[in-house]
Formats: sequence, C-alpha cells, structure tokens
Amino acid sequence: MSSPLPAPADCRVVRLNNTLFPTSELERSLCDYFGIAVDPAETDDPDELIDTLAGCDALAVVSTSLPTEVVRSLARCRLISRLGNGTDKIDVATATEMGIVVSNAPFFCAEEMTDHIVAMLLALARQLPRMQDHMRAGRFRQARTEATRLQRLSTSTLGLVGFGATGEMVARRAQAFGMCVIATRRNLQVPTPAAIALGVEMVDMETLLARSDYVSLQLPLNAESYHLFDEAMLRRMKPGSFLINTSRGALVDEEALARVLREGPLAGAALDTYEWLDVFTLEEQPLDHPLMELDNVLVTSHVSAHSVQSGEDVARTSVQNLASVLNGRWPAPENIVNAGVVPRQPLQTHDPALVTLPC
Repeated sequence: MSSPLPAPADCRVVRLNNTLFPTSELERSLCDYFGIAVDPAETDDPDELIDTLAGCDALAVVSTSLPTEVVRSLARCRLISRLGNGTDKIDVATATEMGIVVSNAPFFCAEEMTDHIVAMLLALARQLPRMQDHMRAGRFRQARTEATRLQRLSTSTLGLVGFGATGEMVARRAQAFGMCVIATRRNLQVPTPAAIALGVEMVDMETLLARSDYVSLQLPLNAESYHLFDEAMLRRMKPGSFLINTSRGALVDEEALARVLREGPLAGAALDTYEWLDVFTLEEQPLDHPLMELDNVLVTSHVSAHSVQSGEDVARTSVQNLASVLNGRWPAPENIVNAGVVPRQPLQTHDPALVTLPC
C-alpha cells in the first residue's frame, strides 16, 4: 500500500458542527493519518461564519447553512466537504463560480435510508403506532375492528418518486414482500438499466399517483423539487394511500399535507424530515404544527441516515475528499457535487492509491 501524502503544513481546515455532531475517533484518527490539522467550530450566524472561516483552505460541514455571502467570503478555500449527502444548504452555484470544489459522501447511508423507509412502510401497513396505542389503552375490540380493514402488503403497489441508489435498494426490499414497484424520474427518456433489471416499471407522475398505495420520495431538494408535493399533487394521490418522506421536508407543502391527511384522500404519512422544524439544534422545542396533532402521521427526527456503520462511512469518505484536494488531486468522481467546476488551484486526476485508508 502506498504511503499517504501528508497535507501541506500551512493548510487551514475548519470543521463546523463540532458540538452538534462531534468529531468521531475514527474521523480524528484518519485526519491524523493524512496529516490534516482541523480547527473545530460551531456557529450558524453568517457574520460569525465569515470571521471563523477567514483564510481557510478547506472546510467540512454537517448541517450549517452556507449562504451566498459566506461562500463569497472564502477567499482561499479550495474545498467545501459535506459530511453527508444533500447539499441544499450550500450555495453550490456560488462555490462553483469561485472555483471551490464541493464534495459529499453520496452513498454513506443508502442501507440505513432503505431500512428506515421499509420500516416506515411496514409500520403504516400494519398501523403499528395506532395498534400500540389501542393496546396500552386496553381498546382491544377497537384494535381488532381496525385490523380487519388492513390491506395485505403483497397486493399493494409502491411508487418511488426518484430512482437513484436508494430507490433501487428500496425496490429490492419491497419486492421481497411481494409488492409491485413502479417509479418515476424527471427524465423518463433516459434509460434506467437498474429498473429494467428489477422489473420496476417507469411511469409518469400522474400514473404513479393513481396506482400507488404507498409513495416514497427519493429525490434531492432544489428549485424544481421545492414543494413538488403541493396540495394539488397530494389530492391526486390514490384514495387511502400513504406518503413517506425521508429525503427533504421542503419537498412537501406541510400545511397542505396536514389538510389532506385530515380531509382525504391520504390515509396517512410517515415523515423523517421537515421544513417547519429544525431538528439540528441543541435546544429542545415544542412541536407546534398541525401535523403533530394527527394520529395518522408517523414521525421520526431525521434519524434515517444514522448507524454506527454509516457514521464510519461518512468519516472515511469525507476525509478522503479532504486529503485528495489538499494534496492537489480531485476527489473520487462520484463524490464531486459540482463536477463542472474549474478549481481555483489546478487539480490532478484522482489517485485512489494516495488516499487508501489504513487497515
């Protein structure tokens, strides 16, 4: 195995969210292995961020927003390394304009997301939260009455809005339960080999909404997808169907979702991510929203990506991204968010041997 190239001694790397998401022992040891000295920081205030990040050569971020004014202040920065997948909180366009590479860890939690989505689907199918409430309250007869209206999973259809790596894995899991799986994507003209191999039918959105008993959102948040599921879209869903959102809260108009869950046609929803609620906080806060008043909503606090193994994967990938750029190399192609960027300092072709991790 080749020895890693040490990061230049004069490089300044800032790691945000060190209080909210503490640096793991693995991340710390890998930084040491590659000779990367990291300054920990924790602030969400744009003015404080500008001061904190002044003169940095690279920064690593978990959940802090990096708006235009902050990105424009990064006069030396070569890399914004997202310790995770989604980059909707980062002004990627401005970073690209300034020659800053934006990287992420696109596959670190695909297994966890898939398991969480399928767990939510099963909980909705068997109405586990309501059945538990009935059990604890001694409402046995009511539970049995409601259970007679449940639908066998193998007679149901799952619709996936977006068909990337996680969508493919969800399809495999759902098919194991005998479900019919259909999917849609922005450009249906592009061949989808994975869908063909799995027998997943690619359909337009209207067909997916009309046929699906469960709809799972598997797409990133951007200007096109913001409030994609507005009230009109929600009301076109199949009567008695369920919505699952583990991607980004703002894909759904949550006020409209609450109304449609009260009035129909939706029978329920399972949510792990929210536009109205900041779960990335050290403060406890009241859950004051119409969705929290409904008993046909299953909620978790944006935990679908988490496990011991996903934490290890994101640490490895993010440190490899840092080590590559600090040594004048591109990160692995699949980890580059803004692939068309012209870096402010020229980068050589990615060399996996230089960022091979210790056993």
